[in-house]
This record gives sequence, C-alpha cells and structure tokens, in this order.
Amino acid sequence: MVETLLPGIRARSVDTPRLTANVLERVADADSAAERTVLFVHGNVSSSLFWQPTMLGLPAGIRALAVDLRGFGGSEALPVDATRGVRDFSDDVASVIDELGLGAVHVVGWSMGGGVAMQLLLDRPELVASLTLQSPVSPYGFGGTALDGSLLVPDAAGTGGGGANPDFVARLAAGDRGDEPGSPRAVYRSSYVAPGFVSEHEDVWVESMLSTATGPDHYPGDSTASDHWPGFAPGGRGVLNTMAPTVFDTSGIADLAVKPPLLWIHGAQDAIVGDASYFDLNQLGAAGIIPGWPGAEVAPPQPMVSQTRAVLARYAAGGGAVTEVELDGCGHSPHLEHPEAFREALLALIG
Repeated sequence: MVETLLPGIRARSVDTPRLTANVLERVADADSAAERTVLFVHGNVSSSLFWQPTMLGLPAGIRALAVDLRGFGGSEALPVDATRGVRDFSDDVASVIDELGLGAVHVVGWSMGGGVAMQLLLDRPELVASLTLQSPVSPYGFGGTALDGSLLVPDAAGTGGGGANPDFVARLAAGDRGDEPGSPRAVYRSSYVAPGFVSEHEDVWVESMLSTATGPDHYPGDSTASDHWPGFAPGGRGVLNTMAPTVFDTSGIADLAVKPPLLWIHGAQDAIVGDASYFDLNQLGAAGIIPGWPGAEVAPPQPMVSQTRAVLARYAAGGGAVTEVELDGCGHSPHLEHPEAFREALLALIG
C-alpha cells in the first residue's frame, strides 16, 4: 500500500453547503503565525496530492492548502454539470474558502485548475489576492477554436467527452498501476512531465491519478453526434465537457475592473497545453493519426499558448500586473520539474 501523504502534510474533510471536500494542509510551525494563505487547485486526472512537495517547500509564514475538486482525490464524487462550464468546480472551491473563513487567498491553478481559478476570479474576485496559472487550459477552453477564440464549427466538434482515449479511461477505472502504454503511469511519464524526468514520488502521483471518478457524470463525460469531423461534439455532463469552448470562456478576466497580480508559468515542452498539442484532435488529424481530417482551413489545431498570451496581454494593457515564466526542458508540471524556479516565481508574486 502506497502512503500518499508526505510527512508534514495532513488531510481534513471540510463540509460546505455544496459538498464535502478533502483539503490538504501543510502542518504549520508552532512558532510561526501564517501571514498569507496560498490555495492550490489541481488539474484533470490528478488531485491535491501532486502539490505536496510545493506546499512543504514554502516558508513557514505561509499557510498552504490544497483542495480536491469534486470527483477527484478524497472529495465527494458529485455529478459535474458541464453546461455551467467549470463553475461546478469553481463554486465548490469558493464554498471551501467561505467555510474556512479564509477571505482573499493567493490562488494557484494547474492545467484545468487554471481554468477553475480564472472562473473563480470572474465570479468571486474578492476571494483572489493573486492568481498563478501553471500550464493553464486556454481562456477559450480546450480545442475547437481559432486564435481569437471563435468556434471553428458551431457545435465545437472534436472537443469534450468524446475525445478521451477509452483504453485510458478503462485503465483508470480498473486501478491500473502498471507501466504498459496507455496506463496512467505511462501517460504521466509521457505527458505530465518532460521526457527523462524522474520523481521519487511517482507511485504517489499514480495513486492521485487513480483517484479520478470515471463515467459520463465524471471523467471523461458524455458526447453527442455531430455532422462535422470527427463525428462527435460535447455533451452536457462530465469533466472534459466543462472545458468545451461552447461553455467555457474566461477571457473576460482581461476586462475586470480590479485585476490582482498574475503569474503565468509554463514549460516549453508541454505535451498537453501547447500550440500543437497531441491532446487536440485537430492536431492528431493533421498528423495523420486520426483519419479523415478535413484540413487546416477547416480544422486547424488550437493555438492554446498563443491564445493565453493574447488574453494576458489584454489583462496587462488594462492595468493588471502580469509575469510570464517559460521554462525550457520542462513539460506540463513546472512545480515538479523545476521546483526552485516555481517557488521563486510564486514567492515573488505574493510578496
């Protein structure tokens, strides 16, 4: 049995009007009073467990918390209403902040969690003292959009729950801890981190991935038929549909009247979020991996990084302080792969 909690981390259940959430906390030094609170939000097919080394590495004067989103880790596996975009998740996070009486916190969101953090900023700006986006989903969702965020086709064909690899979903559901191609461990090694990265906590990361609830109400969600290539469009339930561009758009952060300081930190070798992501079905079509691709004029790959850069440029032009840190030799997980650089950038942001 793998011990998933690292020494110095404790878990607690927080009952809110929305759900019972699992929250990790770095055990505070008895001689230090927390001056600031950092709240970490994990990404898809993961949990708060991934944040533990980062939490342990922060100065004693910082209260470090990490919350499990619904259907991940130790939080309740409540159904996800994807017609609300990621608001089921962001409203849950807000309910934890409210229940704990934290007030404004420094929010750190990773991948899908970055989208959750942006939505939280839009809906509850008073809760966000600063915003750190690590390898975030584009402000226009995942797949199916041009550089300006406009839909390639009206139903966003090729995005949402139908885009998941069914073998991977089955291996998650079966608790596969092996290292065969398609297993959670293999996906972690090939996609979560840059090639060659080794972690002493890999077994913990695999357990974190395996905590993902699967099915149409969870990961990956459902889908609908489409007349457009590749033949399916987003459904209304489950995790991947929350990031479909028909329901997800957080580009409005650029228009907020009050803009907290923002850090965007990402890896130059990110295999999941990029201008040529192999998790984007249009990129797979362009590479000949999925047959029948109608061509770049109809179904170009989503320029995810360029979209984020453009929205954050608008955020800065509107008076927001934006810092971008791009790390070479780094994949989707800067906090794991380059922990010192991640910690330095975060501490510089929150003061």
